[in-house]
Amino acid sequence: MTSPTQPEPPALAAATAMFVEVLVVGIGALTAAVLLLIALVGPATTARLAPVADSSAAAGVGLAVAYALGILIDRAADTALTPHRRRLRTRFFPSNTAYAQARLRLADFPVLAARADYARSRMRICRGWTLNTLALTLAADLAMLRYSFEHRSFILCVTTVLGTATAFGFYRAWRALTVTGYRKLAEQTTTPASPPVPAQPQPGPVSP
Repeated sequence: MTSPTQPEPPALAAATAMFVEVLVVGIGALTAAVLLLIALVGPATTARLAPVADSSAAAGVGLAVAYALGILIDRAADTALTPHRRRLRTRFFPSNTAYAQARLRLADFPVLAARADYARSRMRICRGWTLNTLALTLAADLAMLRYSFEHRSFILCVTTVLGTATAFGFYRAWRALTVTGYRKLAEQTTTPASPPVPAQPQPGPVSP
């Protein structure tokens, strides 16, 4: 058993980080799903269902659903951005084999590997929230169309513009983190060529 003074095991820390990462993405997806449900059922049904959501059981179910949705969104975002990610990777690694070998070499340096894992975690969150923001924007617009309130057209326009801009911001952040990660990996795992050894003068014939 690990004592309080000992560092957290790497495997446990990685698993905890992955759980939090998926949950962060899933909460956004769950929010978009709730907004879409509000848009589908309308104001009257939403008012009747509101007390049900305010319970411990609903909170537990919501946490589980958020985690499951986080996995789906992460896979969907990865599939959508994989062609672009591969094009970015070819700037620094000519083949998948070269990239895999660089990842293996980086594992020999725990500090650098931990920093790379943290950067990849941020990249995955930005990747997932690119889709989340688009879904939230669409769901929010649909939900607002079911309600009557002042300045609805203006709020709809502002929500759409801000949502689209935020999604683009997450995409740009994902792209920057991806390029930086590949560049650092290439720099950290490339062995510099040894300088040529100067030719030694050959001894001349010994005079008799």
